Order: sequence, then structure tokens, then C-alpha cells
Amino acid sequence: MFRPVRLVLLIHNHQPVGNFDHVFEDAYQRSYLPFLEVFERFPPLRISLHISGPLFEWLEQHHPDYIDRLAALVRAGRIEIIGGAFYEPILAMIPTHDRIGQIAAYREFLEERFQTTVRGMWVAERVWEQSFTRDIVDAGIRYTVLDDFHFKTAGLEEDELFGHFVTEDEGRILSIFPGSERLRYSIPFREPAETLAYLRHAGERHPKAVVVFGDDGEKFGTWPMTYKHVYQDKWLERFFTALLENADWLEVCTLGEAFQAVPPMGRIFLPDCSYREMTEWALPPKRQLELEHLGHELGAASQWARLRPFIRGGFWRNFRVKYPESNEMYSRMLGISRRLMELSTKAMPPERKEWLHRARRELYRGQCNCAYWHGAFGGIYLPHLRHAVYRQLILAEQCLDQAEGKPEAWVEDGVEDFNFDARPEVRLANDKLVLYVAPVVGGHIYEMDVRSVHHNLLGTMTRRPEGYHHKVLKRAEQQAGQVASIHDIVVFKQEGLDKAIVYDQYPRKALVDLFLPAGLRAETLANQQFEQLGDFATGEYQAKIQRRADRVRLTMTREGSVSGQVIRLTKAITLSAGSPVVEVAYLLENLPPECPWEFAVELNFAGLPPGVPDRFYRNGDGQILGDLSTVLSLPHQTEISVVDQWLGLDLTLRTSRPAGLWTYPVGTVNGSEAGFELVYQSVAVVPHWRVLPDSAGRWLVTLELAVQTAQASERCENGALVTSSS
Repeated sequence: MFRPVRLVLLIHNHQPVGNFDHVFEDAYQRSYLPFLEVFERFPPLRISLHISGPLFEWLEQHHPDYIDRLAALVRAGRIEIIGGAFYEPILAMIPTHDRIGQIAAYREFLEERFQTTVRGMWVAERVWEQSFTRDIVDAGIRYTVLDDFHFKTAGLEEDELFGHFVTEDEGRILSIFPGSERLRYSIPFREPAETLAYLRHAGERHPKAVVVFGDDGEKFGTWPMTYKHVYQDKWLERFFTALLENADWLEVCTLGEAFQAVPPMGRIFLPDCSYREMTEWALPPKRQLELEHLGHELGAASQWARLRPFIRGGFWRNFRVKYPESNEMYSRMLGISRRLMELSTKAMPPERKEWLHRARRELYRGQCNCAYWHGAFGGIYLPHLRHAVYRQLILAEQCLDQAEGKPEAWVEDGVEDFNFDARPEVRLANDKLVLYVAPVVGGHIYEMDVRSVHHNLLGTMTRRPEGYHHKVLKRAEQQAGQVASIHDIVVFKQEGLDKAIVYDQYPRKALVDLFLPAGLRAETLANQQFEQLGDFATGEYQAKIQRRADRVRLTMTREGSVSGQVIRLTKAITLSAGSPVVEVAYLLENLPPECPWEFAVELNFAGLPPGVPDRFYRNGDGQILGDLSTVLSLPHQTEISVVDQWLGLDLTLRTSRPAGLWTYPVGTVNGSEAGFELVYQSVAVVPHWRVLPDSAGRWLVTLELAVQTAQASERCENGALVTSSS
């Protein structure tokens, strides 16, 4: 008779910072609560449970009785609480002091709440780099779980992975369990007998075998079609029953019990890696498709099984290359983290020190991973998650301003490599707004924070190719009569998505300078089906800053070509203390007597959803022109407002010269676990002019963007606008 096989069920429950309340509630009702109710009825079973910090805070507020039930099971020894970084950041995205801070803070929080000892942790998305070892150990953790894929990329075979291994960095020792990819795909999607057969086979070959299932709790009810399968069809009850019926050879235990009972199988150093699917998502779209096609071509061949352990995709950090928007959030977050560290070393009164503690909590929330990447789930393409990250970071910065003791009205500037591209960017800020400008990339404003509502108006997404777009286009071909393979059959959450796939010629930011053919239509611009006549949209500008006590001005100049004619464009951005107005002056020089083209300035605004009645366009006469899904093409305009009554924002753009005016919504076609859909990301407002130069070949125009938030301030005073939990 072989010795018992130890099966560890490690359930990971997570919802990101900023997710909708109804999403939390749905996951609670369909996954977290019913799983607990079934588990409570099987007393001999023991599991390990990780609940991410954002979800834990929501549960404490909305369902504290659930936490109390968990606490009773912890006291009974049936649940081991697993820690992690508090707000579920990817460890590779945050600096060492924040890694240690988040892990230690959550461990201490959980130990106090459950009156238990926490020594294991969940690594967010199992993104691993060897140097994390020392930070994890320094935060008080002794063991964790990664995927068996990590171990296979290090050269081990599946038959060698029924236990745990020790790894080391700078003298810190950590035990790592391999989580079974096979069980990830069989639980709960295969019959329990299949899992039992696999475990029995493992026990026959490996005395003291430990097999770890570590995966999302949401797959037990929240994932598509799983609620009926897991609960109504009683898969989970049948699974738990089968485990108990085989208790003579199978012990279901916690991760900590396996760690204590079974000695390490050896030493291991794992390469930079994540679970298999994540490494594929991190690849550029073209290479991602090539890997997918390679798998399809060789999948049935015997050599593929031998080759697969040696093949992996990309490096997680390259999501910041694949999505510059991710890098924008990352660099903003890192700047706040550094400033917090610097201020923490300075002497200040206790009441101002308290602002540092609040800043650290908001910073940690802004490090939540989900908005920084994209795979089978929406991730970075979900606007509410991106805006939640910026909201927390803006709140953190305001806390730091309080700690620093800034006056009521102020203005400042800075020149630094803010986004870590080895080129300088410019920061213009006052007590109302914060602007980040990239002179070397079209002179764009790439971030515009409205401090009173903690919102980045330029938290946009550029439309770009994704590896799965070919499936959308193949679907259109299939509907046209062509045959698609089973790998190309996909679920559409709406029709006509193939026509919505558009790729942008330039980033979706503000002050994008365009020279366009005369007579262009708004729809043509929206679909990017035009030829730029100039090289200014993403060209490099020379920059200088002028400072006064109450205002700063950034002036950017570029000589470039428009239809073969060399012209000079100068734009100046002015920000004044105490003012919610951004002033922009444009000067075009060296113009020919007749200009057979139009000059346009594109501004994109994010977080203002189209298709709802309380978000709309309004002209200078107060007339509502339609909701933000409206494509407008208006002549001779000097003023337009973009209004979001829910957020309390009123953006008014005024021009010194009458302009033609285009508006259009910007959406991306995205894949998710539930299918493909169109997600609206931003709205574009584009004033444009037929340029008539003066006798000296010059032409100028001024723009004024006024950001009013009086409605939001009133709601804050009435307690109706909640910007952050305590």
C-alpha cells in the first residue's frame, strides 16, 4: 500500500480595485458564498484560501458575516489563510520597498483579523523573477505556489513535480510548490473521477506525493456556464464526496500542512516566468499568432509534447512595451512611490505624517495589477479599471501635497524623464490640474489630471492590433460563406465587430497636430482612413519653459513638412495658479500664400462614456447636441462643451477663430472570457481650420480648455460622491 497522496486545494479569490459593485456582488453570490456553503458541509476537508485585499475590504463592508464564517473555519483548522501583496500588484511592477510593504502589511492585517499565523502567499498572476525571493522572505513569508510551467522551463519534467522545492536569493530561503496546470484545466471542467485517477497514478509512482491545485475561485460559479455546472448540477458536491470516499489513500490538506509534513525535493532557481498563457499574451501580436499557429500545426504530432516544455512566450514586463498606456500608469505610480519615500525621511508634525500613511494606502491601491495588462480578460482595455488606478494615484499625490504643506493656490513645473524612455517630458501643475507633456512625441499632453474629481482625462487607449483580431475578421469571412477551423470559432457579444476594428496612426492624446486634405469627413477621420499631409502628429518638438510666480508656460516648436512645404509650428501651453483653465496658443509660419489643406488639433478625453443621456455635447448657446456617441460635423464654431453630469465634469473648449468641429467616439474591439465586444474608450473633439495666412506667411489661433467641477464639489459636500474608501 502506498503512502497517502496529499492534495492541496488553494483557492484564489480576487476582484480589482475600481471594479463595479455589482460585479463584486455577482461573484459573491455565484462563487464565494455557494463555495463556502458547500465546503462547510464536508467537515473533514481542509483548504487554503487567498482573498485579495480589494475583495477583502469589500466583503468586510458588504458581507461581514462571510468573513466571520471564514474565521470560524480558520479556528477549526479547516481553512488556512494565505497572504499576498495587499492590493494584488504584479511584483515586477512595484519597487522593493513597496513589495515588502504590501506583503508585510497584508500578512499583519490577516493575522490580526483571523488570529492566525500567515506564512504562505499568493503571487499575483504567478509572475516570477528570482530576486523576489529576498523581498518575500523579508516580509515574513516562508512558502508560495507558482505554476508547474515555471519548473518545466527550468528543465524539470512533470514526473518530478510532486512536492516543493527551496530557492534562495542573498541568503533568503523560500519554498515553492508547483501548481498543476493539468488540474487547472480539469477542475471543475472534468468529472471528479478523472482527477482521482490522476492523483492515484501520482501516488503509485511517488510516495509522499503532494499535488497542488491553485487557481481562481471565480471559476466555481462566475466564469461562463460554471454556476449551473458546479452548483445546480452539483459538481462540487460530487467532487468533495469523491475526495472523502478515497480518504484511505488521499489526504486533502492545506499548503502549510504539506510544507510541514513533506521535506523539500531539492533546490531550484526558476527563470523569469508566469503561467503558460500569460507568457503567450505578453508577446507582440504577430509572434503571438505564430506561436498559436505552431501549436495548431504540431498539436497532433508526437514531437510537440516533447518540444512544448522548451517553448515559452514573452516576458511580463514587456506589457509596458506592448501597451504604452501601461507604462504611463507605471511611471506615474513609481514617481509617487519615490516621492513618498523621500518625504518619509523628513521631519514633520504628526498631523502631516498622517497624510503620508494615507498616501501609502492610496498608492498601494493604485498598484493593483489588473489594469496594467491584457490577456483573456479585459485588463487594460477596461476603462473603469484604468481610471481607478489613476484615481488612487491622484489621491496619493494630493495626500503628499498635504504632507508637504502646499499653499491653497500654486503653480509649478518640472522637466524630467518621467516615463523612462531616456527623453525628457514636462510636468505643468497647479492646485486644479496636472499636465504631463511629451515634446518628443508630437508635443502631446499625455496626462491631464483633474484634481477635484481625481480623474485623468487622458487615461485613453490607442486602437492597435491584437492577436485575436484575426478571429473576428475570420468570423466575418465565415459568415460570408468561407469555412473556418474550430480554432477560429468565437463568441460575439454583438454584431458588426469586424467593421469596428480600426488602428490609430497616432496616440489618442491631446494637442495632436494634424494637416489634412480639404473636405475630409468626420467618419473618415474616426476610421483613420486618411493620409496625413504633415509630419507633426508624432514628430519631435523643441521645448522651453518660462516661469513667473503665478504662471508657467511651455513653448514647443517644430519645423516640419506639409505636402513638401517646410513650415514652422509653435504651440504654447500656459497654466496659472488657482485656475482650472489650460491656454494653448498656435502659430504657423513660413506658410505659402494658399494652403490647399486644413489644420486640425485633436483632443481625446477618456472616462466620459457615450450612449447615456447625462453625458453629452453642448454648444455655446447652451443647446445639447447629442450624447457622447454622436458624430458631429459642425461649421463655424467657437465653443463646445463636453459634459459628464455623473462625474461632475464640464469641459469647455473655446477657439479664438471660428472652426469646423468634428466629434466622434473611440472604441476598441476586445476579447474576454465571455466573448468579443466593443468597448468605448474615449471621445475625440477636433477643431479644424482652412488656413489663410497673412502677408508674412503667418497664421495663429488660441484655444482655451476650461475644466469646471462645481457640480462634483457640490456632490462631495453632500456626501454623494465617494472617491475612495478609508
